[in-house]
Amino acid sequence: MKKYKLKELIEVTRGASLSGEYYATQGEYIRLTCGNFDYHNNCFKENTSKDNLYFLGDFKPEFLLEEGDIITPLTEQAIGLLGSTALIPESGKYIQSQDVAKVTCDEELLDKQFAYYLLSSDLVKQQLSAGAQQTKIRHTSPDKIKDCTVWIPTIDVQKRVGRFLSEIDKKISLNRAINRNLEAMAKQLYDYWFVQFDFPDANGKPYKSSGGKMVWNEKLKREIPEGWNASNVCIIADILSGGTPSKSESEYWDGGNVPFFGPTDVDGNIFQIQTSDHITEEGLKHCASALYEEKTIFITARGSIGKLIIVGTPMAMNQSCYALRAKHGEYEYLYLLTIQLIEYLKLKGSGSTFKSITTSDIEDSILCIGDKKVVTAFCKIVHSIFEQIKSKTIEIKSLTNQRDSLLPLLMNGQVTIKN
Repeated sequence: MKKYKLKELIEVTRGASLSGEYYATQGEYIRLTCGNFDYHNNCFKENTSKDNLYFLGDFKPEFLLEEGDIITPLTEQAIGLLGSTALIPESGKYIQSQDVAKVTCDEELLDKQFAYYLLSSDLVKQQLSAGAQQTKIRHTSPDKIKDCTVWIPTIDVQKRVGRFLSEIDKKISLNRAINRNLEAMAKQLYDYWFVQFDFPDANGKPYKSSGGKMVWNEKLKREIPEGWNASNVCIIADILSGGTPSKSESEYWDGGNVPFFGPTDVDGNIFQIQTSDHITEEGLKHCASALYEEKTIFITARGSIGKLIIVGTPMAMNQSCYALRAKHGEYEYLYLLTIQLIEYLKLKGSGSTFKSITTSDIEDSILCIGDKKVVTAFCKIVHSIFEQIKSKTIEIKSLTNQRDSLLPLLMNGQVTIKN
């Protein structure tokens, strides 16, 4: 292992200052932001938090990134973001903005795949965190990144390590893609049955398209199938709340093994398998939250509002969330209905700041609730889809833990990979 300053191995360049007057909701080029870093999984993600991500102004060609370029954030808009890395997925589409740095390797000394993992290792992250400007939103700079000290093996070892970790990430990415496709299948079927009302009638034909009886509903201001309800989600689910034990009591937190969910734990998977915080059994006794069982739906109600997950392993949750528990166990329908609920609340909040969700917001919402027989038939069909998603999510967790546990050992040479 040989000691270097990163400035001997890489070049780090800041992106362009892009004027807001040229932001748009559609166009040819997308401006990169810190929202493009999936820092939970250390990979690239499409930014869905904003709709004005396109840029219509002029910019220098060097800021238009190529597939495989390494990027890292310069602003910590969420705790843990500094030191994250991502790879650009497509050439000629993404513009590097000033909050994002591009990393270029001297590939005679530093393998590009190895560099991707080196930059996101605890060794570098800890140095960046110590050197970050201590403001409400912390910042780093290209010079501070280049000033980090690292130890690296020979180039041939780097290449083996980089390939090995990359193969794990490819398997994780494949599982995520499978899960997205499975979820899209379930959502499409839900749309046919519960939005377009073309669920199978008694003869197996699409209900509405085949002339099934529709009745006007005054609450919804539209026609719905005969026998269906216009009500809130409480007709099929219980609303449950969370809470936090006193942080002044170490016995509630130290050495805890009860998963404790918060809004920042949402990691892009439907099923939530792990959390960043844990409380003790004693902490759970002194917490307004219960230990919620699998297949409960969590809604983030403050901060990152309206994000949904399905509990994949028993966990408690903090006061910034609500839980919905299906009264008849048909959680698949409840999850997809809750997506509709969130869209309803967003529309209801149009013209005002959608700052939080309250119990009364959920109770006052009016949705089209499907007939019990139709709901049961739907859940029987999609149950295997959700089980596959959960299985793939568990595998993602296992692979991620394997990668993260091996990463520091591979970086410091404690573990080696043979040809």
